[in-house]
Amino acid sequence: MEIEFEELSSRIINAAIAVHKELGPGFLESIYEEALSIELGKQGIRFERQKEVKIYYDQKEIGIHRIDLLVEKEIIVELKAIKDFEDIHFAQLKSYLKATNLKVGLLLNFAKTTLSIKRVVL
Repeated sequence: MEIEFEELSSRIINAAIAVHKELGPGFLESIYEEALSIELGKQGIRFERQKEVKIYYDQKEIGIHRIDLLVEKEIIVELKAIKDFEDIHFAQLKSYLKATNLKVGLLLNFAKTTLSIKRVVL
């Protein structure tokens, strides 16, 4: 299973690198989300955009959050266009992983001259 996650992570990262090479830094996250969606589709990678996730407390639904991309129902991809990752971005992704019972997430920051990639594993 770990090899499967590694392979899928690599495919996602390669798609993101292709987007970053084409567009470069300077756009809003929504632009990169659209472009990455096109690239993932071209590569035959299944994904859901703005996937709604219900959040529960004490077995009661207390809200809904949207994940940027859920790839192959296995990896959460959160897109950023920011100066630098901060602790809150990692905490946010870990919370999404817990809420979905998934184990692997990718943070991608398109605002840098080189795509910044961080992998989070629970």
